[in-house]
Amino acid sequence: METSKIQLSDHFDYGRLLRFTIPSILMMVISSIYSIVDGLFISNYAGSDAFAAVNLIMPVTLLVSCIAFMAGTGGSALISKTLGEKRDKDARDQFSLIIYVILALAVFIGTVVFIFVPVIADIMGAKGVIRENCIIYGRILVPALPFFMLQILFQNFLVVAERPKMGMLIAISSGVTNIVLDALFVVVFKWGVAGAAAATVIGQSIGDIIPLVYFIMKKTICCGLPRQNGTASS
Repeated sequence: METSKIQLSDHFDYGRLLRFTIPSILMMVISSIYSIVDGLFISNYAGSDAFAAVNLIMPVTLLVSCIAFMAGTGGSALISKTLGEKRDKDARDQFSLIIYVILALAVFIGTVVFIFVPVIADIMGAKGVIRENCIIYGRILVPALPFFMLQILFQNFLVVAERPKMGMLIAISSGVTNIVLDALFVVVFKWGVAGAAAATVIGQSIGDIIPLVYFIMKKTICCGLPRQNGTASS
């Protein structure tokens, strides 16, 4: 549990604002190191071709994840406004709908990208070993897009839930897991880009599953899609 919890309804002076926002800033910085960590291990232990493949495919997944960034930023503002109006049930409905929509988009876009990874590699100009590594890395990373996109969403929603420190700790756990597994899979097991992709996926799943369990236990996520009148379906 967080001590001296700061609420969004509090009056914010500079000290209180820094205490509330610094965990969120650190959370975003830590979540941005996945590609850097993969790149460090791959470039040093898997070779330049593998490193080039990661740099060609990673921007594709980051581009898709922008949808989650937009939904998280806009959705958190909308839900905060609804909570401020004392419409808690409507806020839960909005939260649930955003989760369902992002999951559906992640599955649909992930399926399309998974199928066309070889075509994307060709468009990027990859050939030979680099192309093979692009396909391997992409086809491990892309199916985990729902994990990655939900992780991004939850980073925003944990702030709305007044749990920025919890979000920071989850991000740290996710990042440390990624680093440790990169060392194990790439350096020890010599799995190359496949190992780096697997480490990233497992790290992202931690940043997704823990907040999901938290919100379910708090009964924040509705069990059905909200109706137009703001009531949730059974």
